Amino acid sequence: MKNNPSLKGLLIAVAFFVIAFGVYFFFLAKKNYYVVDNPTPNTYYYKINNASEGIITAGQFVHVDVNQGKNSIKVFDKNKKLLYDSAFEVKKLRGLLNIAHQDYYINRQYYGYNLKKDSLLLTLDKTMIDGKPYFGGAKHFNKLYTEDFYYNVDEDYDKLIKNIDKVESRSKIFRKQDYLNYYKEYYKF
Repeated sequence: MKNNPSLKGLLIAVAFFVIAFGVYFFFLAKKNYYVVDNPTPNTYYYKINNASEGIITAGQFVHVDVNQGKNSIKVFDKNKKLLYDSAFEVKKLRGLLNIAHQDYYINRQYYGYNLKKDSLLLTLDKTMIDGKPYFGGAKHFNKLYTEDFYYNVDEDYDKLIKNIDKVESRSKIFRKQDYLNYYKEYYKF
């Protein structure tokens, strides 16, 4: 076989493409998963779709497998007494199961050039938490299942999003106390 520069160039380009894809897939791609969360001091047992029993202790979150479409869950207390038997529907690639029915807040953080964070927050709705108003329009959530967010409870917001030529936003779900801590640290009024 002759020394063909075009073939060598093609093979090098394909190799770089495969390496770039591998770096993205293994290091940069955002993983999609579902979480069962327990911000309470209690211990719970649960069964999703009559699979094997799971346990979640105080302050813990656990990654679980659920199916697209309808799912069922049974939740038991620490003495394995049935608390409730419920169903939920999964439509997206990530979600949170709130088996203790505690308060969560879905907050939207804005990114972009020339973003005036304080004036933007003042124009959004206020959320009342324990009788005190919080700016930014965070949505309150305390039902069994939600998937209306981008970052889960165990993830942080991106520090910087590159190549944004307009104002964009990302949403994150917080436990109540985590949201209050985030609000106090991030927003300085």
